[in-house]
Amino acid sequence: MTDTFITSRPGLTKRHAAERRFRLYGQLAIAIALGFLVIMIGVIGYNSIGAFSQTQIALSVRLDKSVIDPDGTRDSAIIRRANYGSLIKAALRHTFPNVEGRRNKRKLYGLVSSEAEFTLGRKVAADPDLIGTTQKFWFVASDDVDMLMDGNIDTSLPDSSRRVSDMEIGWLKKLRNEGDIKRAVNLSFFTNGDSREPELAGILSALMGSALSLFVCFVLSFPTGIMAAIYLEEFAPRGRWSDIIEININNLAAVPSIVFGLLGLAIFLNMFGLPRSTPLVGGMVLALMTLPTIIIASRASLRAVPPSIREAALALGASRVQTTFHQVAPLALPGMLTGTIVGMARALGDTAPLLMIGMVAFIVDVPTSILEPATALPVQVFLWADSPERAFLEKTSAAIVVLLAFLVLMNLVAILLRKKFEQRF
Repeated sequence: MTDTFITSRPGLTKRHAAERRFRLYGQLAIAIALGFLVIMIGVIGYNSIGAFSQTQIALSVRLDKSVIDPDGTRDSAIIRRANYGSLIKAALRHTFPNVEGRRNKRKLYGLVSSEAEFTLGRKVAADPDLIGTTQKFWFVASDDVDMLMDGNIDTSLPDSSRRVSDMEIGWLKKLRNEGDIKRAVNLSFFTNGDSREPELAGILSALMGSALSLFVCFVLSFPTGIMAAIYLEEFAPRGRWSDIIEININNLAAVPSIVFGLLGLAIFLNMFGLPRSTPLVGGMVLALMTLPTIIIASRASLRAVPPSIREAALALGASRVQTTFHQVAPLALPGMLTGTIVGMARALGDTAPLLMIGMVAFIVDVPTSILEPATALPVQVFLWADSPERAFLEKTSAAIVVLLAFLVLMNLVAILLRKKFEQRF
């Protein structure tokens, strides 16, 4: 009788229908968000495929002794300074003997990358016994050839409307028929620094710059943030000053990152005279940006420890310092680590503060210390995205994939650490 009365109350059916619609709206919103995420990652992943492989061309090169080592001294310095570009051009002319005219020969020489002569020089210097023989070497193709092999050049367009002419396509077909052209894994993308040539550009210098900057950021922000959170939560007297500090920390967490870049430019570079475009300054700026996140997360973790833990330790005769560092802090450590990793992940993907301190420079060499000029992975994405070369689009997408992989990995580590050390009360 009661159930019948309840289910027949006026308006109850409408309220249940409204609740169902609300749940449906929430599920629809989640589905739309996931759909956009899948589309975004799918497009970026599809565009990045070409960057993880490269086109290589095989040439039979005659290593003429008169060009490489005319005196027969086998001096490594003389061997390295030899004109290997002329040998590669001769090999191309031998492969395509019917090519005439300066313009056509220039196109023929453009089939291989400008790195080819340096590659050949390193191989000959490593094995001088090759001098005087004819050997077959694989060289990296130019970016235009690579784009054509990737299917990014529409061959149905008129010859004058594309970067690769019909004549060059004919040369590549001949190489393919003879088995002298192939696709290979592009390991140089992970081992090279930046380059003006898309087929030679890599992310190693940017990865090292990001790693060194994050190292400086962690060394400065983690102990400072943890100690500040412990003091504010466990020892600071409650009053006007502590409230002002807490409000300012919360406000700093919402400040746009470019403001921290301006602060670093004004203080670290202009006032202190620290070296520009270095991981040291980049890490210091990122540490300022990360500190509020670490402090807020650490205070929340300390606040989550039950008061009974503190009361029990104090009742047994422990001091407040002993109670905090031997009982409370170890229990709050998982949350502190999680907040730190999340803050570092945000710092890894931020570009604006690094642009303000000059880490937007073109850096080819891989930095080995925090005082050497460097760039960072998100800045490298910015530089490649701004390049007019169409081939850098694949490099940009591939760098974004690597950056997303590191961000996912850092967040996964944060989740695993929290699950491993988390204690429920």
